[in-house]
Amino acid sequence: MKPKVAFFDFTSCEGCQLTVVDSLQTHTELLDAVEIVQFREAMTEKGEDYAVAFVEGSISRPSDEPRLKRIREQAAVLVALGACAHLGGINAIRNAMPLDDVRRYVYGDKADWYETYPARPISAVVPVDAVIPGCPIDRNEFLEVVKALLLGKKPPLPDYPLCVECKLKEHTCLFHKGGYCLGPVTRAGCGAICPTYGDGCEGCRGLIPDPNRNAMSEVLLEHGLTVDAMLARWTMFGTYQQMETGKK
Repeated sequence: MKPKVAFFDFTSCEGCQLTVVDSLQTHTELLDAVEIVQFREAMTEKGEDYAVAFVEGSISRPSDEPRLKRIREQAAVLVALGACAHLGGINAIRNAMPLDDVRRYVYGDKADWYETYPARPISAVVPVDAVIPGCPIDRNEFLEVVKALLLGKKPPLPDYPLCVECKLKEHTCLFHKGGYCLGPVTRAGCGAICPTYGDGCEGCRGLIPDPNRNAMSEVLLEHGLTVDAMLARWTMFGTYQQMETGKK
């Protein structure tokens, strides 16, 4: 029997699910290997019998937790799909500000109509078996993760920094151009897409294991840049991690 797969979304732009749709259009063989029983972005049918759940989006309100826990109870394998599910993502930027102020800025005099609380990754609520990082995810990495899961293997993720991919592409380092880039401490796997088009990495794939922060500080000093400016850039996707680290 084909493994039954479902896709779910919480607070997100759903761009990662659109990347999945694009991937399935060009790799239709996956549709022969699995049975998708729920995928709001792509189908109207809705089945509750699934073994693998892909979850996009951060948890941003109390009522999200029971729903996510039900998904976790049903799924033998739960995969965090993209930066919001993996890191808390852009949604977590608001965590650094008074929540009531944020609610009133967004909803005005209707602020009390909407439940919310500090955004967090899905791993803060339930155990996660695998992660596909990025904003959005890399379509080729999605395919590799699915293939690994079908073979009963733990999906591999690069454990080296983005700088490796930049060097393989023979890019001029953005630090040499006076720019900022989180490549030295960010997990590779996206093909260095942002530096390829002239923009510095913003860390959407999360930190590599045991990042060399001292070396990063030395690189910044060498180029007349500041740690504070880099930390400000890291808040795009890493606010939740920064604040959790500060609590320890």
